[in-house]
Amino acid sequence: MRHDVPPGLLGNLATLRWFALAGQAVTVVLVVHLLRLPLASAPLWAGIGALAAFNLWASHRARRVRQAQPAEVLLHVVADMLVLAWLIAWSGGAMNPFAPLFLIPVALVAPALPARWVLATALLACACYAASAWYGRPLPHVEGLFGSAFDLHLAGMAVMFVISAAVVTFFLMRIGRALRGRERELATLREQSARNEGILALATHAAAVAHELNTPLATLTLMLEDQLARLPAGEERDEAAAMAGLVDACRDRVRELAAPADAAASGGEGVARALDAAVARWRLVRPAVELERSGEVDELPGITLDPGIGHLLQVLLNNAADAGERSGDARVALHVESAGDALVGFVRDRGPGFVRAGGGLFRSGKPGGLGVGLALSHATVERLGGELRMETAPGGGTRVCFRLPLGHATMGGCRAC
Repeated sequence: MRHDVPPGLLGNLATLRWFALAGQAVTVVLVVHLLRLPLASAPLWAGIGALAAFNLWASHRARRVRQAQPAEVLLHVVADMLVLAWLIAWSGGAMNPFAPLFLIPVALVAPALPARWVLATALLACACYAASAWYGRPLPHVEGLFGSAFDLHLAGMAVMFVISAAVVTFFLMRIGRALRGRERELATLREQSARNEGILALATHAAAVAHELNTPLATLTLMLEDQLARLPAGEERDEAAAMAGLVDACRDRVRELAAPADAAASGGEGVARALDAAVARWRLVRPAVELERSGEVDELPGITLDPGIGHLLQVLLNNAADAGERSGDARVALHVESAGDALVGFVRDRGPGFVRAGGGLFRSGKPGGLGVGLALSHATVERLGGELRMETAPGGGTRVCFRLPLGHATMGGCRAC
C-alpha cells in the first residue's frame, strides 16, 4: 500500500539538523575548550563538519523535492544517527548523557513513515546506540570548579531533557498543523462533492423537464401569435406581446439546456454582445426593476463568453432584485468591466444586507427561495477559477464582487470594488 510522506518533512528535518549542529558545536566548545575536559576534539569537530556538509546538500534537496519517498527520509535519518553515534562514541559512550538522543529521530519519523520504515529506524537507533556504547571511550574522571564527572553527567541529562522536549514539541506541533490543514481540505472537498452531486441530480432532472416543457411552450407560442394577429392595437395587444416575449425567453432557455455547455454555445458572439444579451434577457423577465449599469467591456479577439457567466449574472441580479423589492427599493446596480482576459465587477442591491442561509445544500434565506441559484453560482465560479465575495455596500445593502476569467491569463482586481 502506498504511503505518502507529509510535504515539507525533509525541510523540517534540515531545519532541526541546523539547530542540532549549533547545539553540538556549543557543547564541544563548552566541554572541551572551556571546561578543559580531556576529550579528543578533532574527531568531534570532524563529525560536526561532516553533518554540516550533509545538511547543506539536504537543505538544497528539500527545496527541490515536493514529495519525498520513505527511503529518502530514512537516508537522512541514517546520516543523523551515524554522526551522532560517532560523537557519542568519542565523548563517553553509554556514559554520555546525550545518548538518549537516538530516540529523537524515531519519534520524528514515526507519524510520517510506514510501519516497516519506522521499525527499520528503531532498529538502526538500537544498533547505533549499541555501537557507541561498545566502542565508546569512557568519560575521564574530573574534579574541579564544576564538580565531578557525575555532576557533569547529571547536568547533561537535564540539558538532554530540555532538548528532547523542545524538539518533540516543535515537530509534533508542525505535524498537528499539517493534519488540521488536511482535515480542512477534506471537509472542503466533501462539501464540494455533496454540492456537485446535488447539481448533477438537478441537471438530470432539468433535462427531463426541458424535454417535457418544449411541446407546451411551442403550443403556447402559436396560441399567442394567433391572438396577436387578431387583437387590435391597444393595451390588450401590448400585454399579449409582453406575454409572447416572456414565452419566447422561456422557450430559448429551455432549448439552451440541450446545448453543450461550452464557449460554442454562445453562438460565436463576442464577450460584450453576449453579456448585453444576458442582461437584456434579465430585463425582459424583471421589467419593474430599475437597473443601473456601468463599466466598459472590451471585445477580446478569439474569446467568447462562457454560458455559465451569463447565468451567474442573472442569478446575482435576481437575488439583488428580490432583496430590493422586499425593502421597498427595487433598484439594482451592475458594474462589469474588462481586466485583461477577465470580467470583474459587482452587483449591488439596496436590501437589508446580508441574509445567510443555513441547513445544507439548496437552502435559501429568502421567502420562497430554492437555494439552487446560490449552489450553481458557487459551482460556476469554482469551475472558471474565479472569485466571488460579499460585502456591505456603502449606504446600505449588499454588494457581491466577482472576478471571472475568460482565458488562462492572470487577472487583476476590480477597480470599482
